[in-house]
Amino acid sequence: MDQPRRLETRAVHSGERRAKRGDGQNGSFCPISTPIYASTTFSHPNIETTDRVLGGEEEGYSYARYGNPTVGAFEEALASLETPDGDAGTRTGVRAFAFASGMAATHAALAAAELTNGATVLAAEQLYGSTATLLVQVFGANGVETRFVDAYDLGAVEKKVAQLEPRAVVVESISNPLLRVADVPRLSEITRDAGAALIVDNTFGTPCLQRPLDLGADIVVHSATKYLSGHGDLIAGVVACGPPYDAAVEQLRKLVGGVLGPFEAWLAHRGLKTLPLRIERQCENARRIANRLVSNPKIARVNHPSLEDHPDHETALRVLSDTGGLVSFELKEEGREAAFEFLNALELCVKAPSLGDVYTLAIHPATSSHRELSPARRARLGVGENLVRLSVGIEHPEDVAADIEQALGRL
Repeated sequence: MDQPRRLETRAVHSGERRAKRGDGQNGSFCPISTPIYASTTFSHPNIETTDRVLGGEEEGYSYARYGNPTVGAFEEALASLETPDGDAGTRTGVRAFAFASGMAATHAALAAAELTNGATVLAAEQLYGSTATLLVQVFGANGVETRFVDAYDLGAVEKKVAQLEPRAVVVESISNPLLRVADVPRLSEITRDAGAALIVDNTFGTPCLQRPLDLGADIVVHSATKYLSGHGDLIAGVVACGPPYDAAVEQLRKLVGGVLGPFEAWLAHRGLKTLPLRIERQCENARRIANRLVSNPKIARVNHPSLEDHPDHETALRVLSDTGGLVSFELKEEGREAAFEFLNALELCVKAPSLGDVYTLAIHPATSSHRELSPARRARLGVGENLVRLSVGIEHPEDVAADIEQALGRL
Protein backbone atom coordinates (compact mmCIF):
# COMPACT_ATOMS: atom_id res chain seq x y z
CA MET A 1 0.00 0.00 0.00
CA ASP A 2 1.69 3.19 -1.21
CA GLN A 3 -0.69 5.69 0.34
CA PRO A 4 0.28 6.59 3.94
CA ARG A 5 -2.19 5.34 6.49
CA ARG A 6 -3.95 7.96 8.59
CA LEU A 7 -3.40 8.34 12.31
CA GLU A 8 -6.68 6.64 13.26
CA THR A 9 -5.71 3.56 11.27
CA ARG A 10 -2.16 3.50 12.61
CA ALA A 11 -3.47 3.73 16.18
CA VAL A 12 -5.37 0.47 15.62
CA HIS A 13 -2.80 -1.53 13.66
CA SER A 14 0.71 -0.22 14.36
CA GLY A 15 3.04 -2.33 16.42
CA GLU A 16 1.17 -5.62 16.24
CA ARG A 17 3.44 -8.63 15.74
CA ARG A 18 1.24 -10.37 13.19
CA ALA A 19 2.58 -13.08 10.89
CA LYS A 20 2.38 -12.31 7.20
CA ARG A 21 0.49 -14.66 4.92
CA GLY A 22 2.56 -17.74 4.27
CA ASP A 23 4.76 -17.40 7.35
CA GLY A 24 3.22 -20.50 8.86
CA GLN A 25 3.60 -19.21 12.42
CA ASN A 26 2.01 -21.64 14.88
CA GLY A 27 0.87 -23.78 12.00
CA SER A 28 -2.14 -22.10 10.40
CA PHE A 29 -2.83 -19.30 12.91
CA CYS A 30 -1.26 -16.39 14.71
CA PRO A 31 -2.60 -13.94 17.34
CA ILE A 32 -3.92 -10.64 15.99
CA SER A 33 -3.06 -8.95 19.31
CA THR A 34 0.54 -9.09 20.49
CA PRO A 35 0.66 -11.43 23.53
CA ILE A 36 2.02 -10.53 26.94
CA TYR A 37 5.55 -11.91 26.94
CA ALA A 38 6.02 -12.45 30.67
CA SER A 39 9.61 -13.61 30.46
CA THR A 40 12.77 -12.11 31.88
CA THR A 41 15.04 -13.79 29.33
CA PHE A 42 14.84 -15.02 25.75
CA SER A 43 16.76 -17.91 24.21
CA HIS A 44 17.98 -18.37 20.64
CA PRO A 45 18.64 -21.34 18.35
CA ASN A 46 22.35 -21.19 19.15
CA ILE A 47 24.82 -19.24 21.28
CA GLU A 48 26.21 -17.48 18.22
CA THR A 49 22.84 -15.80 17.73
CA THR A 50 22.76 -14.85 21.39
CA ASP A 51 26.18 -13.28 20.98
CA ARG A 52 25.05 -11.23 18.00
CA VAL A 53 21.83 -10.08 19.72
CA LEU A 54 23.66 -9.04 22.88
CA GLY A 55 26.26 -7.25 20.79
CA GLY A 56 23.64 -5.33 18.82
CA GLU A 57 24.67 -6.95 15.54
CA GLU A 58 21.31 -8.67 15.10
CA GLU A 59 17.81 -7.61 16.11
CA GLY A 60 16.21 -9.67 18.82
CA TYR A 61 15.50 -9.95 22.51
CA SER A 62 17.78 -11.30 25.19
CA TYR A 63 17.00 -9.79 28.61
CA ALA A 64 13.81 -7.94 29.55
CA ARG A 65 15.64 -4.86 30.87
CA TYR A 66 17.01 -4.40 27.35
CA GLY A 67 13.73 -5.05 25.57
CA ASN A 68 10.56 -7.14 25.43
CA PRO A 69 8.31 -7.96 22.45
CA THR A 70 5.18 -6.64 24.16
CA VAL A 71 6.92 -3.43 25.16
CA GLY A 72 8.39 -3.17 21.67
CA ALA A 73 4.94 -3.44 20.12
CA PHE A 74 3.68 -0.48 22.16
CA GLU A 75 6.82 1.53 21.38
CA GLU A 76 6.50 0.87 17.66
CA ALA A 77 2.86 1.95 17.72
CA LEU A 78 3.63 5.18 19.57
CA ALA A 79 6.56 5.98 17.28
CA SER A 80 4.20 5.55 14.34
CA LEU A 81 1.81 8.12 15.80
CA GLU A 82 4.65 10.60 16.39
CA THR A 83 5.45 10.83 12.67
CA PRO A 84 3.29 12.37 9.92
CA ASP A 85 2.78 9.19 7.92
CA GLY A 86 3.86 6.47 10.33
CA ASP A 87 7.22 5.95 8.64
CA ALA A 88 9.00 5.65 11.97
CA GLY A 89 12.50 4.29 12.30
CA THR A 90 13.29 4.37 8.58
CA ARG A 91 12.93 7.73 6.89
CA THR A 92 12.58 9.88 10.01
CA GLY A 93 14.56 7.86 12.55
CA VAL A 94 11.98 8.55 15.26
CA ARG A 95 11.91 5.95 18.02
CA ALA A 96 9.81 5.63 21.14
CA PHE A 97 10.98 4.25 24.50
CA ALA A 98 8.55 3.09 27.17
CA PHE A 99 9.29 3.71 30.85
CA ALA A 100 7.73 2.64 34.13
CA SER A 101 6.34 6.16 34.75
CA GLY A 102 6.10 9.57 33.19
CA MET A 103 8.69 10.93 35.62
CA ALA A 104 11.14 8.13 34.73
CA ALA A 105 10.68 9.10 31.09
CA THR A 106 11.20 12.78 31.93
CA HIS A 107 14.40 12.00 33.81
CA ALA A 108 15.75 10.04 30.84
CA ALA A 109 14.83 12.79 28.39
CA LEU A 110 16.62 15.41 30.46
CA ALA A 111 19.67 13.21 30.94
CA ALA A 112 19.81 12.48 27.21
CA ALA A 113 20.20 16.21 26.62
CA GLU A 114 23.58 15.93 28.36
CA LEU A 115 22.69 17.94 31.44
CA THR A 116 26.05 17.61 33.12
CA ASN A 117 27.91 19.70 35.68
CA GLY A 118 27.94 23.35 34.61
CA ALA A 119 25.02 23.07 32.17
CA THR A 120 22.00 25.34 32.32
CA VAL A 121 18.36 24.42 31.68
CA LEU A 122 15.70 26.97 30.80
CA ALA A 123 12.32 25.70 31.98
CA ALA A 124 8.81 27.04 31.67
CA GLU A 125 7.50 28.61 34.88
CA GLN A 126 4.26 26.75 34.21
CA LEU A 127 5.99 23.36 34.23
CA TYR A 128 4.56 20.38 36.11
CA GLY A 129 5.68 20.66 39.72
CA SER A 130 7.45 17.29 39.88
CA THR A 131 9.42 18.07 36.73
CA ALA A 132 10.56 21.38 38.22
CA THR A 133 11.53 19.59 41.45
CA LEU A 134 13.45 16.95 39.48
CA LEU A 135 15.42 19.67 37.74
CA VAL A 136 16.14 21.72 40.84
CA GLN A 137 16.82 18.94 43.33
CA VAL A 138 18.19 15.98 41.35
CA PHE A 139 19.93 17.66 38.45
CA GLY A 140 20.78 20.66 40.61
CA ALA A 141 22.66 18.40 43.01
CA ASN A 142 24.88 17.43 40.07
CA GLY A 143 25.79 20.97 39.13
CA VAL A 144 23.01 21.74 36.65
CA GLU A 145 21.44 25.17 37.03
CA THR A 146 17.74 25.56 36.24
CA ARG A 147 16.33 28.96 35.35
CA PHE A 148 12.66 29.64 34.76
CA VAL A 149 10.91 31.80 32.19
CA ASP A 150 7.38 32.61 31.07
CA ALA A 151 7.28 30.22 28.11
CA TYR A 152 4.39 32.14 26.54
CA ASP A 153 6.38 35.37 26.34
CA LEU A 154 8.50 34.59 23.30
CA GLY A 155 10.51 37.78 23.70
CA ALA A 156 11.47 36.75 27.22
CA VAL A 157 12.38 33.25 26.04
CA GLU A 158 14.55 34.59 23.24
CA LYS A 159 16.32 36.97 25.63
CA LYS A 160 16.95 34.26 28.23
CA VAL A 161 18.22 31.77 25.65
CA ALA A 162 20.69 34.34 24.30
CA GLN A 163 21.80 35.29 27.81
CA LEU A 164 22.08 31.84 29.40
CA GLU A 165 23.01 29.65 26.40
CA PRO A 166 21.09 26.72 27.93
CA ARG A 167 21.76 23.11 27.06
CA ALA A 168 18.01 22.46 26.96
CA VAL A 169 14.68 24.29 27.03
CA VAL A 170 11.76 22.44 28.65
CA VAL A 171 8.11 23.31 28.02
CA GLU A 172 4.68 21.68 27.93
CA SER A 173 2.52 21.74 24.81
CA ILE A 174 -0.50 22.55 27.00
CA SER A 175 0.15 23.61 30.57
CA ASN A 176 -1.47 22.57 33.81
CA PRO A 177 -3.88 23.86 35.07
CA LEU A 178 -4.47 27.11 33.12
CA LEU A 179 -4.11 25.32 29.78
CA ARG A 180 -1.66 27.75 28.21
CA VAL A 181 -0.58 26.66 24.72
CA ALA A 182 3.10 26.82 23.78
CA ASP A 183 4.12 28.11 20.37
CA VAL A 184 6.31 25.09 19.66
CA PRO A 185 7.26 26.12 16.08
CA ARG A 186 8.55 29.49 17.24
CA LEU A 187 10.25 28.02 20.31
CA SER A 188 12.00 25.48 18.11
CA GLU A 189 13.38 28.27 15.93
CA ILE A 190 14.77 30.02 19.01
CA THR A 191 16.35 26.88 20.46
CA ARG A 192 17.71 25.64 17.15
CA ASP A 193 19.50 28.91 16.49
CA ALA A 194 21.06 28.68 19.96
CA GLY A 195 22.00 25.00 19.72
CA ALA A 196 19.73 24.04 22.64
CA ALA A 197 17.60 20.91 22.78
CA LEU A 198 13.85 21.60 22.91
CA ILE A 199 12.08 19.09 25.17
CA VAL A 200 8.28 19.14 24.99
CA ASP A 201 5.99 17.37 27.44
CA ASN A 202 3.02 16.53 25.22
CA THR A 203 0.97 14.64 27.80
CA PHE A 204 -2.00 17.00 27.50
CA GLY A 205 -1.76 17.20 23.71
CA THR A 206 -1.00 13.62 22.61
CA PRO A 207 -0.04 12.92 18.98
CA CYS A 208 -3.72 13.44 18.09
CA LEU A 209 -3.54 17.19 18.79
CA GLN A 210 0.11 17.88 18.06
CA ARG A 211 3.32 16.16 16.94
CA PRO A 212 6.04 18.40 18.42
CA LEU A 213 8.81 16.59 16.54
CA ASP A 214 7.20 17.72 13.28
CA LEU A 215 7.22 21.29 14.62
CA GLY A 216 10.93 21.30 15.42
CA ALA A 217 11.14 19.82 18.94
CA ASP A 218 14.04 17.48 19.66
CA ILE A 219 12.55 15.24 22.37
CA VAL A 220 8.92 14.54 23.30
CA VAL A 221 7.78 13.15 26.64
CA HIS A 222 4.42 11.66 27.58
CA SER A 223 2.97 10.44 30.81
CA ALA A 224 1.28 7.46 29.18
CA THR A 225 -0.64 7.04 32.43
CA LYS A 226 -2.95 9.74 31.09
CA TYR A 227 -4.52 9.98 27.64
CA LEU A 228 -2.35 7.43 25.82
CA SER A 229 -3.59 4.52 27.95
CA GLY A 230 -6.73 6.38 28.95
CA HIS A 231 -8.42 4.05 31.41
CA GLY A 232 -6.82 4.84 34.76
CA ASP A 233 -5.35 1.38 35.20
CA LEU A 234 -1.59 1.72 34.72
CA ILE A 235 1.46 3.92 35.26
CA ALA A 236 3.74 4.47 32.26
CA GLY A 237 5.85 7.04 30.42
CA VAL A 238 7.25 7.44 26.92
CA VAL A 239 10.12 9.34 25.31
CA ALA A 240 10.01 9.86 21.54
CA CYS A 241 13.00 11.25 19.65
CA GLY A 242 15.41 10.74 16.79
CA PRO A 243 19.19 10.92 16.50
CA PRO A 244 21.32 11.73 18.40
CA TYR A 245 19.08 11.58 21.46
CA ASP A 246 17.52 8.16 20.82
CA ALA A 247 20.76 6.27 21.45
CA ALA A 248 21.29 8.11 24.74
CA VAL A 249 17.72 7.40 25.92
CA GLU A 250 18.07 3.73 25.04
CA GLN A 251 21.36 3.40 26.89
CA LEU A 252 20.04 5.23 29.95
CA ARG A 253 17.03 2.95 30.16
CA LYS A 254 19.21 -0.14 29.97
CA LEU A 255 21.54 1.12 32.68
CA VAL A 256 18.99 2.59 35.07
CA GLY A 257 16.39 -0.10 34.48
CA GLY A 258 13.26 2.04 34.19
CA VAL A 259 11.75 -0.08 31.41
CA LEU A 260 7.99 -0.59 31.34
CA GLY A 261 6.69 -4.05 32.29
CA PRO A 262 5.04 -6.26 29.64
CA PHE A 263 1.59 -6.31 31.24
CA GLU A 264 1.49 -2.50 31.49
CA ALA A 265 2.77 -2.25 27.92
CA TRP A 266 -0.02 -4.53 26.72
CA LEU A 267 -2.61 -2.37 28.49
CA ALA A 268 -1.08 0.83 27.10
CA HIS A 269 -1.02 -0.57 23.58
CA ARG A 270 -4.65 -1.61 23.89
CA GLY A 271 -5.56 1.87 25.12
CA LEU A 272 -3.68 3.49 22.26
CA LYS A 273 -6.04 1.87 19.74
CA THR A 274 -8.97 4.01 20.90
CA LEU A 275 -6.95 7.19 21.52
CA PRO A 276 -8.25 9.13 18.47
CA LEU A 277 -11.87 8.25 19.32
CA ARG A 278 -11.47 9.19 22.97
CA ILE A 279 -9.62 12.44 22.26
CA GLU A 280 -12.23 13.53 19.72
CA ARG A 281 -15.04 12.97 22.22
CA GLN A 282 -13.16 14.52 25.14
CA CYS A 283 -12.29 17.65 23.16
CA GLU A 284 -15.88 18.08 22.03
CA ASN A 285 -17.20 17.51 25.56
CA ALA A 286 -14.69 19.98 27.02
CA ARG A 287 -15.69 22.68 24.51
CA ARG A 288 -19.37 22.25 25.28
CA ILE A 289 -18.84 22.30 29.02
CA ALA A 290 -16.47 25.30 28.87
CA ASN A 291 -18.98 27.31 26.84
CA ARG A 292 -21.76 26.36 29.23
CA LEU A 293 -19.79 27.31 32.33
CA VAL A 294 -18.87 30.76 30.98
CA SER A 295 -22.38 32.05 31.72
CA ASN A 296 -22.72 30.45 35.16
CA PRO A 297 -23.05 33.15 37.84
CA LYS A 298 -21.07 31.08 40.36
CA ILE A 299 -17.95 31.09 38.15
CA ALA A 300 -15.54 34.02 37.76
CA ARG A 301 -13.43 32.70 34.87
CA VAL A 302 -13.22 29.64 32.63
CA ASN A 303 -9.93 28.49 31.06
CA HIS A 304 -10.09 26.56 27.80
CA PRO A 305 -8.20 27.26 24.54
CA SER A 306 -11.43 27.18 22.53
CA LEU A 307 -12.66 30.35 24.25
CA GLU A 308 -11.84 33.57 22.44
CA ASP A 309 -10.70 35.30 25.64
CA HIS A 310 -8.10 32.60 26.33
CA PRO A 311 -4.64 34.22 26.00
CA ASP A 312 -3.45 31.52 23.59
CA HIS A 313 -6.63 31.05 21.57
CA GLU A 314 -4.97 32.07 18.30
CA THR A 315 -1.86 29.99 19.02
CA ALA A 316 -4.03 26.96 19.76
CA LEU A 317 -5.79 27.28 16.41
CA ARG A 318 -2.40 27.36 14.70
CA VAL A 319 -0.43 24.64 16.52
CA LEU A 320 -3.12 22.20 17.72
CA SER A 321 -5.60 20.17 15.69
CA ASP A 322 -8.15 20.51 18.51
CA THR A 323 -8.43 22.38 21.79
CA GLY A 324 -7.98 19.63 24.37
CA GLY A 325 -10.03 17.77 26.94
CA LEU A 326 -9.25 19.79 30.08
CA VAL A 327 -11.13 22.75 31.52
CA SER A 328 -10.30 24.80 34.59
CA PHE A 329 -12.33 27.52 36.25
CA GLU A 330 -12.25 29.94 39.14
CA LEU A 331 -15.17 30.09 41.52
CA LYS A 332 -16.52 33.53 42.33
CA GLU A 333 -16.47 32.58 45.98
CA GLU A 334 -12.90 32.91 47.20
CA GLY A 335 -10.96 30.41 49.29
CA ARG A 336 -10.17 26.73 49.55
CA GLU A 337 -13.35 26.01 51.51
CA ALA A 338 -15.58 26.93 48.57
CA ALA A 339 -13.55 24.76 46.18
CA PHE A 340 -13.70 21.82 48.57
CA GLU A 341 -17.42 22.30 49.08
CA PHE A 342 -17.96 22.25 45.33
CA LEU A 343 -15.79 19.16 44.82
CA ASN A 344 -17.46 17.27 47.64
CA ALA A 345 -20.87 18.00 46.11
CA LEU A 346 -20.01 16.30 42.82
CA GLU A 347 -21.83 13.01 42.28
CA LEU A 348 -20.82 11.85 38.79
CA CYS A 349 -17.41 13.45 38.34
CA VAL A 350 -14.66 11.54 40.12
CA LYS A 351 -12.51 13.44 42.63
CA ALA A 352 -9.00 12.20 41.79
CA PRO A 353 -5.57 13.75 41.00
CA SER A 354 -5.04 12.54 37.45
CA LEU A 355 -6.35 13.22 33.96
CA GLY A 356 -6.98 11.77 30.54
CA ASP A 357 -9.24 8.92 31.68
CA VAL A 358 -12.55 7.85 30.14
CA TYR A 359 -14.38 9.28 33.16
CA THR A 360 -14.45 12.94 34.13
CA LEU A 361 -12.01 13.77 36.92
CA ALA A 362 -12.13 16.86 39.12
CA ILE A 363 -9.34 18.14 41.35
CA HIS A 364 -8.08 21.15 43.31
CA PRO A 365 -4.70 22.08 41.77
CA ALA A 366 -3.47 24.14 44.75
CA THR A 367 -3.53 21.03 46.95
CA SER A 368 -2.55 18.46 44.31
CA SER A 369 -0.34 19.21 41.29
CA HIS A 370 0.88 22.54 42.76
CA ARG A 371 0.89 21.53 46.42
CA GLU A 372 4.66 21.79 46.81
CA LEU A 373 4.81 25.38 45.57
CA SER A 374 4.71 28.31 47.96
CA PRO A 375 1.45 30.29 48.12
CA ALA A 376 3.26 33.26 46.61
CA ARG A 377 4.47 31.25 43.60
CA ARG A 378 1.05 29.67 43.12
CA ALA A 379 -0.47 33.14 43.12
CA ARG A 380 2.08 34.34 40.56
CA LEU A 381 1.21 31.40 38.31
CA GLY A 382 -2.52 32.04 38.66
CA VAL A 383 -3.24 28.89 40.66
CA GLY A 384 -5.59 30.28 43.26
CA GLU A 385 -7.38 28.52 46.10
CA ASN A 386 -10.66 28.91 44.20
CA LEU A 387 -9.38 27.17 41.05
CA VAL A 388 -10.81 23.78 40.00
CA ARG A 389 -9.59 21.59 37.14
CA LEU A 390 -11.70 19.15 35.16
CA SER A 391 -10.34 16.39 32.96
CA VAL A 392 -13.40 15.76 30.85
CA GLY A 393 -14.19 12.15 30.03
CA ILE A 394 -16.26 10.43 27.35
CA GLU A 395 -19.60 10.50 29.19
CA HIS A 396 -22.53 12.39 27.71
CA PRO A 397 -21.63 16.07 28.17
CA GLU A 398 -25.10 16.97 29.44
CA ASP A 399 -24.72 14.54 32.34
CA VAL A 400 -21.31 15.99 33.25
CA ALA A 401 -22.59 19.57 32.94
CA ALA A 402 -25.64 18.75 35.08
CA ASP A 403 -23.42 17.33 37.81
CA ILE A 404 -21.20 20.41 37.78
CA GLU A 405 -24.21 22.73 37.90
CA GLN A 406 -25.89 20.93 40.77
CA ALA A 407 -22.63 21.09 42.74
CA LEU A 408 -22.30 24.81 41.99
CA GLY A 409 -25.89 25.27 43.12
CA ARG A 410 -24.92 24.12 46.62
CA LEU A 411 -22.43 26.94 47.11
